Amino acid sequence: MYKTDRTIILASTSPRRRELLQLTGLRFKVVASDYEEDLTYDLPPHALAIFLSKEKAKSVAKKYKNALIIAADTFIVVRDKIFGKPHTEEESMKMLKALNGKAHSVITGFTIIDTKSKRVLSKAIDTKVYFRKLTIKEIEAYVNSGETIDKAGAYAIQGLGSVIIRRIEGDYFNVIGLPICALIQGLKKFGINP
Repeated sequence: MYKTDRTIILASTSPRRRELLQLTGLRFKVVASDYEEDLTYDLPPHALAIFLSKEKAKSVAKKYKNALIIAADTFIVVRDKIFGKPHTEEESMKMLKALNGKAHSVITGFTIIDTKSKRVLSKAIDTKVYFRKLTIKEIEAYVNSGETIDKAGAYAIQGLGSVIIRRIEGDYFNVIGLPICALIQGLKKFGINP
């Protein structure tokens, strides 16, 4: 649907972000960012999401003279505690127990950098997600499915995680990792139109 002659780079190796950006019809390349994500910076959550997305974008932008670089970072916030991606089943269990029966925010920061004009646009989108009350057996079964590893907050709303979520308020695609509507509105400011 959206087209451009510009080179567009998605600075992410996330298959979910790639699939979501493909929905727009844009042609783009995927280039991994070498920025090491660090959730321990002393910044408010929305500012942290923007900062991390900007650093990811900048690490790829320096390799291109005339391209639009898109980067994003997603994490979970519950009671002022930030959860990134678990790397073990134990971390997954801990995160899911903390989210169990509660509401939390999924925050995705995204950044667009035009390497030719040096223009930068960043934004953070917040979606509220409500977990239903799960039994320990349900949490263990979900962790054993293998889906929880490397997903922000230890769940995938678009997969098996759909059965543990009672409702959401806000952008569904933001929970997957890329707020498509807000991103397209941002890209329009760089001349990307239908």
